[in-house]
Amino acid sequence: MKIRPYSPRKRESEDDFRALSRALAALDDARQVAAFLRDLCTPAELEALCDRWKVVPHIVAGEPYRDIHEKTGVSVTTVGRVARTLEHGAGGYAAALAAQHSSH
Repeated sequence: MKIRPYSPRKRESEDDFRALSRALAALDDARQVAAFLRDLCTPAELEALCDRWKVVPHIVAGEPYRDIHEKTGVSVTTVGRVARTLEHGAGGYAAALAAQHSSH
């Protein structure tokens, strides 16, 4: 991992990220979240987010990357990145999956 020099801007970025996270958490339902995301993101950004989320259940199910690509149209590279994040990330995908399953 690269070691980067301290930057005051990084601290501001973390504060901004926390503010965005709080805004999302404050929304009451999926319709509000959808409206917020449509206002916040470009169509390309939304497509990238949807692609990542779409492959998560397939990865968790242990499907081969190539099969996931064929089923979803998401690139094998993106599937691999999501798989690495599931394995070594902050746990957000797992938390969202668990929350989604508990709400059904």
